[in-house]
Amino acid sequence: MTLAPDLIETLARARADLRMGVPVVLQNECEAALVLAAETLDAQRLADLRALGQQPVLAISARRAQTLKARAYDGDLARVIVPPDASLSWVLGVADPADDLKTPMKGPLMTARDGSADLHRLALDLVKSARLLPAALMLDLTAPEAFAEAHHLTRIPGVEAAALMSRSSPLDPVVSARLPLAVSEAGRLHIFRPEDGGEEHYAIEIGQPRRDAPVLARLHSACFTGDLMGSLKCDCGPQLRGALAQMGAEGAGVLLYLNQEGRGIGLANKMRAYSLQDQGFDTVEANHRLGFEDDERDFRIGADILKRMGFSSVRLLTNNPGKIAMMEQCGVTVSERVPLKVGENSHNRAYLATKAAKSGHLL
Repeated sequence: MTLAPDLIETLARARADLRMGVPVVLQNECEAALVLAAETLDAQRLADLRALGQQPVLAISARRAQTLKARAYDGDLARVIVPPDASLSWVLGVADPADDLKTPMKGPLMTARDGSADLHRLALDLVKSARLLPAALMLDLTAPEAFAEAHHLTRIPGVEAAALMSRSSPLDPVVSARLPLAVSEAGRLHIFRPEDGGEEHYAIEIGQPRRDAPVLARLHSACFTGDLMGSLKCDCGPQLRGALAQMGAEGAGVLLYLNQEGRGIGLANKMRAYSLQDQGFDTVEANHRLGFEDDERDFRIGADILKRMGFSSVRLLTNNPGKIAMMEQCGVTVSERVPLKVGENSHNRAYLATKAAKSGHLL
């Protein structure tokens, strides 16, 4: 018998550590590294890192490297060599594009090209899954077990962790209860919890949709600003209310409310993207400058929930072909795409045009 955390639980602990500015140790068979999230780094920990006597590198995504004109020799990421006199503001300036236009000359940045980047890739995946900026300060370690034990740090086996993080976390149903709604008194809310300790996801079932016929369904990603605050910068709120209204009118349907704010980058990074949009960048350009892809969401979650609820075929309320493709890949048949064109206004017109031109949305 053991009460020690398994790898899934250890990864959840590592995400919490990184969000609080605590380092973690990543280890493969032949290499190991100390990792800190650049966003939560402070001056004292940077000084402590330098006191270890080795040269740290700052791992950033290829998208961020492109903005900074840094060579990404590893393809999907770049290992920026941190100068000996680099300050905390230098590290944050490389990680965060907030002041790029004020101080565009951050380099020239030297990047490493020799050796493996496997641990750096895992470190970026970890900080992204913690909803932090995709930038990780790293230092090679020669005795990782002893170092982690001496400093009470979470230690993660790299190969096993990378394999685990590449899959979608299994979901378990928690509870469901009747929930009368304005669009239909025959509403029911189902809660699903991922095994990896991430955010819970919800399914709102309208009426008693048949399991042996295509169900009217929508995969809706959480949008605090649009769904709750009535933001005019996106069309999310009108889409949410429009989808529920259509399900209520038809008497049956299921809306999946997936906690993947800001296309999967989290609310804080979404606000960073909004700030960059105020500087003149469109939504895709803003994401790239932050170091993210156009869309970081995992639609496999939606397919998993639908199948757990007994649905194998849907009439999908969406303008996004990517959702249709992922449903089909995950074994959920999309018998019909039902357009959902609502909520355009003077504030989001350019945003919607960018979604159509760069992300393939059918608008």
